[in-house]
Amino acid sequence: MDTGTTAFMLCSIIGLTVMIPGLALFYGGMVSVKSSVNMMMMTYGAVAVVGLLWFVFGFSLVFGDSIGGLFGNPGDFFGSSGLFSPDGSTAQTSYSGLPILLFSLFQALFACITVALISGAAADRMKFSAWMVFAGIWAVVVYFPVAHWVFAFDGVVSEHGGWIANKLGALDFAGGTAVHINAGAGALAVAIVLGKSANFGRGTKPHSVPLTLLGAGLLWAGWYAFNGGSWLGASDGAAFAMVTSFLATCAATLAWLSVEKLKDGHVTGIGAASGAITGLVAITPACGDVTPMGAIVVGLVAGAICPLAVGLKDRFGYDDSLDVVGVHLVGGIIGTLMIGIVGSAESVQGIDGLLYGGGLDQFWRQLAAAAAVLVYSFVVSLVLALAIKSTMGIRISPEDEELGIDARLHRDPAYELA
Repeated sequence: MDTGTTAFMLCSIIGLTVMIPGLALFYGGMVSVKSSVNMMMMTYGAVAVVGLLWFVFGFSLVFGDSIGGLFGNPGDFFGSSGLFSPDGSTAQTSYSGLPILLFSLFQALFACITVALISGAAADRMKFSAWMVFAGIWAVVVYFPVAHWVFAFDGVVSEHGGWIANKLGALDFAGGTAVHINAGAGALAVAIVLGKSANFGRGTKPHSVPLTLLGAGLLWAGWYAFNGGSWLGASDGAAFAMVTSFLATCAATLAWLSVEKLKDGHVTGIGAASGAITGLVAITPACGDVTPMGAIVVGLVAGAICPLAVGLKDRFGYDDSLDVVGVHLVGGIIGTLMIGIVGSAESVQGIDGLLYGGGLDQFWRQLAAAAAVLVYSFVVSLVLALAIKSTMGIRISPEDEELGIDARLHRDPAYELA
């Protein structure tokens, strides 16, 4: 055991936990006041159900010995067996210098936050019961297998790992594919099945821009733990990931605001918050694979493209209420592909991309990984959402939507105004 590593990861886990209220506030401020509490509860509900599933069999499905490179053996660590022991004699108690049970908690929060991201596409109109069922099943059939593909390396926790990490050789430092492309594709499927909200296309405004900005700030802070903590130790690698995360976020914020000014003639608080999150999303897969200057390029590209991608929902008619597709799916794709373009062997673990003389070898690997996760997540998510729609129902009634989910389903308004 390494006490320094363990202490660093304890702090990282606290940082990841801060992302839970951060995401709740970020989403909760952007929706109508009639559904703000519901929006926040979708985050907390997802964390609760996915967290339990993770420690029962999720860790085993992700980090158990691979079955065909597709998912881990669910029996290897079922019920978290083998992850702890009073005397350390009968369990694999350490991983990279820290208690493996603590590593499991760190990865559990990744799973919880990924599922919660999807809820932004269901704002104002999805049954809470349907959401909870979707969140639990989606974690099992989509997130756990994809996380195994990307995060399970041969000979680390188990002898054999996932196909993207070991066979394809695509790079993903902290989850551009497993987290952001995965959640974004799932969100697109949910938005299609749910259909348009009653206010779609009317330009409804967020009820509290300050809450959204506060949530974005908490997410920014927690993202240092998300990316830096993925190095699993207090080292130059963690420091490097935090610095590139900061630079990409600054660059993306400025790029988003610039596009907003050129396109609409003004800059907004929602734009600043969205730009920051876009930069964090895009740098997540690349934070250990690009130089600081490369991180700025990643942020600028994502910050310029994602606000334009957000407008696709109006063109194609899918109601991605809080722009999960435009920010997380598109931003995750950009960050994943940019490794193949501006990746550098001068970074802590990178490989030279196209602009550093590496040719297209790494780019096609990144493209294949992004495409595989996108297609798998979208198809399975679509089938799952349609199954829930045809059985228990997925959308609230028009009357409940008009009155507001908070009042009809939760009896718990965001503000007591009387």
